[in-house]
Amino acid sequence: MSTAEVKLGNVTHPVADVTAAATFYSDSLGITTKFIDGDRYAALDAGGTTLALAAPVEDLTECVCASFKVADVETALESIRRAGGRIVHPRQQGPHEVRAVAADPWNNLFIVYGPR
Repeated sequence: MSTAEVKLGNVTHPVADVTAAATFYSDSLGITTKFIDGDRYAALDAGGTTLALAAPVEDLTECVCASFKVADVETALESIRRAGGRIVHPRQQGPHEVRAVAADPWNNLFIVYGPR
C-alpha cells in the first residue's frame, strides 16, 4: 500500500457528551466545529487535522487514537496483518464509512476507514 493512499483523517477522543465536548474545545481553544451529528459524533477543525469527538455509541476503541483514511479498508487490513499488526475489530459498515480497528505490534490501537 502506498503512503499516497493514506491520510491522517482525525484523532478520535471518546466523550460522554458530544455537545458539551465540542463547546469545551471551542470555548477553551477556539477550535471551529465542522459539524455535529446529533449526540453521536462531532468533527472539529484543529488546524488541518480533525478532532473527532465520539459518544459511546460511536466510540470504537475507548481510548484516544489516530484514524487513518485509506482508499480500501480491506487492502489496508491485509497490509497491517502482513506487517505484524493485528485486527481488533473487523471491517464494519459505519453510518458514513467502512471502518475497522487495528493494533500495531506494540498494541497501539488505531482506526482505518474509507468510503462505503
